[in-house]
Amino acid sequence: MAPMVGKDISERLILPRFCEMCCDCRMFHVRKVCAANFGDICSVVGQQATEEMLLPRFFQLCSDNVWGVRKACAECFMAVSCATCQEIRRTKLSALFINLISDPSRWVRQAAFQSLGPFISTFANPSSSGQYFKEESKSSEDDSSIEGKNRTSDGEDNPKDAQTQPEMASSHLSVGNSSVKLASTVEKHAERTSRSPGEISVPVDSSLLCTLSSEPHQNAAINGNDKKSSNYKSVLLPGVSTSSQDFILSDQELYNSFHFWRTPLPEIDIDIELEQDSMEKLIPERPEETPEVTMPCSPNTTMATRKELEEMIENLEPHIDDPDVKAQVEVLSAALHASCLDAHEETISIEKINDLQDELGVKELPNVKIKQDDSVPLISDAVENMDSSLHYIHNDSDLSTNSSFSPDEERKSKVQDVVPQALLDQYLSMTDPSRAQTVDTEIAKHCAYSLPGVALTLGRQNWHCLRETYETLASDMQWKVRRTLAFSIHELAVILGDQLTAADLVPIFNGFLKDLDEVRIGVLKHLHDFLKLLNIDRRREYLYQLQEFLVTDNSRNWRFRAELAEQLILLLELYSPRDVYDYLRPIALNLCADKVSSVRWISYKLVSEMVKKLYMATPPTFGVDLINELVENFGRCPKWSGRQAFVFVCQTVIEDDCLPMDHFAIHLMPHLLTLANDRVPNVRVLLAKTLRQSLLEKEYFLNSASCHQEAVEQTIMALQMDRDSDVKYFASIHPASTKIADDAMSTASSTY
Repeated sequence: MAPMVGKDISERLILPRFCEMCCDCRMFHVRKVCAANFGDICSVVGQQATEEMLLPRFFQLCSDNVWGVRKACAECFMAVSCATCQEIRRTKLSALFINLISDPSRWVRQAAFQSLGPFISTFANPSSSGQYFKEESKSSEDDSSIEGKNRTSDGEDNPKDAQTQPEMASSHLSVGNSSVKLASTVEKHAERTSRSPGEISVPVDSSLLCTLSSEPHQNAAINGNDKKSSNYKSVLLPGVSTSSQDFILSDQELYNSFHFWRTPLPEIDIDIELEQDSMEKLIPERPEETPEVTMPCSPNTTMATRKELEEMIENLEPHIDDPDVKAQVEVLSAALHASCLDAHEETISIEKINDLQDELGVKELPNVKIKQDDSVPLISDAVENMDSSLHYIHNDSDLSTNSSFSPDEERKSKVQDVVPQALLDQYLSMTDPSRAQTVDTEIAKHCAYSLPGVALTLGRQNWHCLRETYETLASDMQWKVRRTLAFSIHELAVILGDQLTAADLVPIFNGFLKDLDEVRIGVLKHLHDFLKLLNIDRRREYLYQLQEFLVTDNSRNWRFRAELAEQLILLLELYSPRDVYDYLRPIALNLCADKVSSVRWISYKLVSEMVKKLYMATPPTFGVDLINELVENFGRCPKWSGRQAFVFVCQTVIEDDCLPMDHFAIHLMPHLLTLANDRVPNVRVLLAKTLRQSLLEKEYFLNSASCHQEAVEQTIMALQMDRDSDVKYFASIHPASTKIADDAMSTASSTY
């Protein structure tokens, strides 16, 4: 009733009673029905009522003692998510869904995994779905979207998201100056931490600005001071300031690729004079002022070694045409060059820093913000300890998997900030063989089915998170999984764009072309949609493979050939007249002689469109040659079905205006009129209908007193005197007194 009566009545009359029934402790059947219809109620009453009244009930139902109730909640989870804001979806519903995925009941887990992909798709933001890259690091928030306040465009993270998941810092790769730029999330987080007591601001020179959560360091402070030397490997140089002006530097200096990618130096000796200056400047003037710390450090992550950098550059070189790839190669080359430099520059050792900390009386540095002067080109371990250090490389162009990466680095390559990472990890695990045994034997099929939606949500900039999963699904042993991917590969190509499609999808597409017919039909149904996304040279490669679609595992699978004819009509616009004549023409003529009338009917349309394209080309040589071939192979065919096919083609050419009537009268009509003396009545019946219902309706033959009109009238008179009654009938009646399509199909259907 709720969708019918509307929001106001539902919220006033239905909602209170519905909430009561959700808590019905007498019969679980009532709670189960409530859970099954929860999404519909949420969509009717709207976001505010859902968040204030329905969500608490939904949480109770998801924790119900009866597994059937929890299963119903899992099935409607996407609808409930659509009725909430992004913040609640990210912070509350995500954790709730993880509980359902790990539910003790297999049936609940099965329903949860089936809803996982749709639930992830609710995190999509149309304004920042990753369909393009911004050339500059500027990013704007989509205020027009409901989710705009919680989700930001490509280069900007939500501060609320940064609080819940500080490790997912958004990043940009600036092509213009080949520098890596952190998004404004880092700056906003730095502003928050700069106002917290117990922090130190340490300006160094101009290479870095690093900020992350201080929670692990606060925990370390509780444990004592004995771990501070291992937790912090930062650099403190002269100049202490609590003013925000100290942090204003140009982007080029702030994230210079040399400083950012440079391999850290192992042993550092401090200059005595520099140490003395640092000691003097690091002592605060007023003891009551609490210093500021804004530098995060995590000792777990290490930067890419020289060997890894060389392999990454080698993998990216085949795709150097992509501007994004080219920019990354430049950055990696600079990093490789920097790693080869001699380690003779002035640096500061960590032991001296500990002494400085003791001088200041600081037990632990929760966060440190670093600034460096040009005099000491130095990079600290703070950069290599950032969770997203390798995430700054745009993974769209990482077109091959580097097997030399450690497991931790491979895991971090799948980190993104669009959806909660726990949800994505669960989705990626759906291809695990153990899931098929413990959850659902068709879990891989559900993963494949929802993959385009997940890819659109993450955006092409996060395709690296799904690439391995997609390849695993494409090689799955179950043909139903591969068939599901085949039916959606064209949609995924639109999401990923030209470069990623050519690199990652084309090889899989080629594999589908050689698969079972059940898989090939998925590719064939959207062949035009996929090929139009490829460049001309790559598209022409498939001309040689189109002939293979005529061969099927089962010759009775006529729908496969009918679909091929439909797609060839669409493919005419993608190829030149010569390619159409050389490659598509033989296939079309073959289909015109098919055993099944439905295939032939579509093929007649294909041939007529082919005649139109070739004849309108300059010069019309290919069109004339095709017409002559039609006359020779069909108009004069010894089999009556071939001659009938010729009449059908002429009828389609006339009705669709594929040729100017004066040209039709020259090239096709003389051969058409000779069939008035055909010995098979079916041919003469179709000829009579074509002349009377199609040809004479054209203005050229109504107003012209040419010899062509006289020839047509004489042929019709001869057909009116035919010995067959059906021929007489169709040659005598007025065109408007019958249905052309029905009569024509009735004639064709008898020739199955």
